[in-house]
Amino acid sequence: MATAKNAPIVIKKIKKVVGGGHHGGAWKVAYADFVTAMMAFFLLMWLINTTTPEQKRGIADYFAPASVSQSTSGSGGLLAGTSLAEEGVRHSSGAPIDRIAPRTTPSASSDQAEASEAAAAQQGEAETQQDGAVRREDADFERAEVSIRQALQNLPDFAELSKQVLIENTPEGLRIQIIDQEGRSMFAAGQIEPNERARRLLKAIAGPIQKLPNRLSISGHTDGKGGEIGSNWELSAGRANATRRILQQGGLPTDRVFQVSGKADADPLFPDDPTLPGNRRISITLLREAPVLPPNSEL
Repeated sequence: MATAKNAPIVIKKIKKVVGGGHHGGAWKVAYADFVTAMMAFFLLMWLINTTTPEQKRGIADYFAPASVSQSTSGSGGLLAGTSLAEEGVRHSSGAPIDRIAPRTTPSASSDQAEASEAAAAQQGEAETQQDGAVRREDADFERAEVSIRQALQNLPDFAELSKQVLIENTPEGLRIQIIDQEGRSMFAAGQIEPNERARRLLKAIAGPIQKLPNRLSISGHTDGKGGEIGSNWELSAGRANATRRILQQGGLPTDRVFQVSGKADADPLFPDDPTLPGNRRISITLLREAPVLPPNSEL
């Protein structure tokens, strides 16, 4: 018993190795490196087959030992700023290298820009001159209107005659209309010669009109009743021509008259009732146009 008690105590430690030997995971790392290398190889082969000669030169320049790329295409980078494929999903917004249009020289671009600026400046100057001419013509028409109204004020029966004169600024020009009123006609029924009242009105208007260079368009209008000398066309044309003669007697040059026409009852002042006296009228229009040169003037 004493021998058993004095025997030394031995402790045995067993070390367990998990997944040791050929059952370990080190081979997986090596296999993953191999697969990665194969993928890189096939990717390189694909790049070589899909790139153009220009792109290959760009790649060669990229890996060249020189610090500055010798490529002049695109951005000078690896793929020169273009996609690998010509068309499809991977196609970039830029055009393929072989389709890039030649660049214009700086001098050509500057010449085009100067030509465009010159054309725009000329157009702007022409529009400015046109606007200025329109404003000056409107100012002349306003002064002519004031002069005509002042000339009418000098007539003895101005209060009654002023109601028979209509003056308006239209796109065609300054229109002066002398209209009939009930019981106050400018022409006797069916006659082409104006009465004394109409003659005084026309002579008063002739003074301010002849101060402007614009040509005149004179038209006669009738109501829908007809006349004694045949038809409203002949009646209105005769009255317009009689008006021309009176204006020229008042000092209007012959070359200032552009048109004399008779419109009969085709253009009534009161379309709702063509028989109203106001539809019988003489229309004198100062046309919007360049001044007329005298016949013997030199250009």
